[in-house]
Amino acid sequence: MQNRREFIKRVAAGSAFLAIPGVLHPAKKTAETRLVILHTSDVHSHIDPMPADHALYPGMGGFAQRAAQIQQVRADNEHVLLFDSGDFFQGTPYFNLYGGSLELKLMTKMGYDAATLGNHEFDNGMEHLAKQLQYAGFPIVNCNYGISNTPLEGKIENYKIFEKGGVRIGVIGLGIDPKGLVAPSNHAGLVWNDPILKGDNMAKYLKQEQNCHIVIALTHIGLRMAYGMADDYALAANSSYIDIILGGHTHSFMDEAVLVNNAANKEVMIMHSGEHGVQMSRIDLLFSKGKLRKSSQTINTPA
Repeated sequence: MQNRREFIKRVAAGSAFLAIPGVLHPAKKTAETRLVILHTSDVHSHIDPMPADHALYPGMGGFAQRAAQIQQVRADNEHVLLFDSGDFFQGTPYFNLYGGSLELKLMTKMGYDAATLGNHEFDNGMEHLAKQLQYAGFPIVNCNYGISNTPLEGKIENYKIFEKGGVRIGVIGLGIDPKGLVAPSNHAGLVWNDPILKGDNMAKYLKQEQNCHIVIALTHIGLRMAYGMADDYALAANSSYIDIILGGHTHSFMDEAVLVNNAANKEVMIMHSGEHGVQMSRIDLLFSKGKLRKSSQTINTPA
């Protein structure tokens, strides 16, 4: 216990290196390109594993255990991307004590490639969020929040493009309407735009203008929502250019991805990763001779 407390203190101070066990050996070369995508969401400041006597997730989760699994996947595969779909803030005393900097420092040390914002990132207001984002050594993406003349201006990117093994991957972020979820003063000046329209327009741009082979949407709008609210099923069905949706907000556990036909009658993968870091999603994309094969699974923490 004392060692873990000291570890947390050092990371919070920005001086610790996340020591992760694992072998280091080169990925095997194959005739095809395999891209592995890892995904988390709704971790809610759960730095430590859940208690051993927890009714649902005994001993599961925790940043260190998840980090070890991520390093093993990277050791076994040449091309890996790691994403989060928001609500990495709020939920344990760590957030109350460090204000979110600890979560972002740990995610940086774990090598997250990109993340999007959840509604709980706004719990202490936009000025607080903007200040904490200095600790994120990875891009925060969102293309449906209008943030001009707010503290977040210049700190959020509309999209990010990654190149892995000759494959161009465009990544966008889409957020839920903060009205009714966040105190009005904590998102004053932010303009929420329809995530389906904004998301598909941005995905079209990435494919047609930026030559991306696939587009991934990191969403925090929910798997299925009531009262006609936009959700991941609606996004998949009503878009034409998004290939994969990695979602959050509803804390939905999935054993494998759901496939939904989009407006162009092409399959879109939807995957969620539960809550509190007790589960991580994995999607494998295999590119070979101009064809793409996809598979999905979940990884429990610990496995």
